[in-house]
Amino acid sequence: MSRLETLLAPAVEKAGYSLVRVRLTGGKHKTLQVMAERPDGTMDVDDCATLSRALSDLLDQEDPVEGEYDLEVSSPGIDRPLTRVGDFARWSGHEAKLELAIADAEGRKRFRGTLLGLEGTDVLLDAGGQKLKFPFRAIAEAKLVLTDRLIAEDLKGRKRV
Repeated sequence: MSRLETLLAPAVEKAGYSLVRVRLTGGKHKTLQVMAERPDGTMDVDDCATLSRALSDLLDQEDPVEGEYDLEVSSPGIDRPLTRVGDFARWSGHEAKLELAIADAEGRKRFRGTLLGLEGTDVLLDAGGQKLKFPFRAIAEAKLVLTDRLIAEDLKGRKRV
């Protein structure tokens, strides 16, 4: 967990949300991106504004980022990043892209396939009929692929809320 995540996670949770990802980007002008969601997986514009206000106060007080930056609070979106071990179980059956921090024995870093859940903390992926297993800690980035099935599931979830 990064220093920023360690600082922001308690405030995000206190506001009633789950932290999905914290990312600081940019050179001279930086953007601090905070992705979060409600426990039910939703996050609307009002939630983003509420969380932004809560985090702004904390960031003003702690001043953890050197120089000027913009705070951007957002939902993870439909084709969300997968950042927590549990995300890989929660989204089992959906298509995802994974990038490893270090290439595997065959020199590959990028994979695409259907998530098959977890075996302990190892992520299982069906990549074109080939069953692959990656330690969670070996995954640098992962995200869902936007598919008709994912969109349909998202729309169904919105109707329940």
